[in-house]
Amino acid sequence: MMVDLTGRTIVVTGGNSGLGLSMAHGVGRQGAAIAIWSRTKTRNDEALAELREAGIESSAVACDTGDELDVAEAMRETVARYGKVDCLIANAGIASTAPFVDTDLEEWHRVLRTNLDGSFLCTREAARHFVERGEGGSMIVVSSMIARYGGAGQAAYTTSKNGLIGLGRTLAVELAPHGVRVNILIPGWTATAMNTHLREDEKFMRATTRRTPVRRWAEPEEFHEVAAFLADPALTFHTGNEVVVDGGYTIF
Repeated sequence: MMVDLTGRTIVVTGGNSGLGLSMAHGVGRQGAAIAIWSRTKTRNDEALAELREAGIESSAVACDTGDELDVAEAMRETVARYGKVDCLIANAGIASTAPFVDTDLEEWHRVLRTNLDGSFLCTREAARHFVERGEGGSMIVVSSMIARYGGAGQAAYTTSKNGLIGLGRTLAVELAPHGVRVNILIPGWTATAMNTHLREDEKFMRATTRRTPVRRWAEPEEFHEVAAFLADPALTFHTGNEVVVDGGYTIF
């Protein structure tokens, strides 16, 4: 896939592992400079080593995306380094599994703080930068297939991912006059560290694989081209779209 992102700066929240790191590789391979915003410095350093070994210009800011001051400082540092930001991939997220009747308010808030509040803060900071700069931009808001179906024991996670769909749609409408595109990525079952415990459950794997027409889970690397496509500045009319990449799960 030929997408030219040369000269573009792309922020990937939660970009130090899993799907976020894979998308960082995808846009970086097309010429973009990558800025990872994520909490854990050691994992940030490991991700940078991997990206730089692949020849990708990259940097990282140790940022708690659920903290308003951290997010503002991360944008300041990124703009100071690269002069601008062209695209934000709002990917940072955590999971939680517990029966609904046993989910306490603290756990509910912990998940929503990262998944929903964090995406709000990061997209707002990016929107402010795009509007002030006056040259447009783009955002990719990463939701989840679970937002369409729900899942037992996943009340907080599912609610947060549904909220991201609403956030992405609203931003697409509100920011379009500023030349800012906002699309929502809805990935299906993907083999990442976050769901290792699910992949160790043979019954669960059989059930989800049977439900997926391609009869397997995705590998993170399969989102390289998806991220590059969504970040492509040439697609000026593509906004407000929910891009489902799930091996056919949602139509089966």
